[in-house]
Amino acid sequence: MKEIIYTKTAPNPIGPYNQAVLWRGLHQHTLYTSGQIAIDPSTGNLDISDLEKETHLVMKNLQEVLKAAGMSFDHVVKTSIFLSDMKNFAIVNKVYGSYFDEATAPARETVEVANLPKYVNVEISAIAING
Repeated sequence: MKEIIYTKTAPNPIGPYNQAVLWRGLHQHTLYTSGQIAIDPSTGNLDISDLEKETHLVMKNLQEVLKAAGMSFDHVVKTSIFLSDMKNFAIVNKVYGSYFDEATAPARETVEVANLPKYVNVEISAIAING
């Protein structure tokens, strides 16, 4: 059964999509999150002034969506990181890595793209499984 996940503690979608969709199976639940960017959910303002701070906000937004579905970073099996410039990889990777245990970190790809929504520097999405 498909369930839409929404929380006020993460940014509102800026288009015709949801923060996440949870698929409730018989023995496990799979969560597909939309990409998160550095929008402060308390103000609705974008904060891309500092890449490290921007990446932490992206991860915190992703964490709030996971929490709304009853999950955490421990449940994440796959992430996708989109960068506006691959030269930012080391900084984003360092912040991203602080949210996971390296031994059990999820599968991941990191790609440079021509542009991202609202011209941010980083966007991250995740797939998580519970069960």
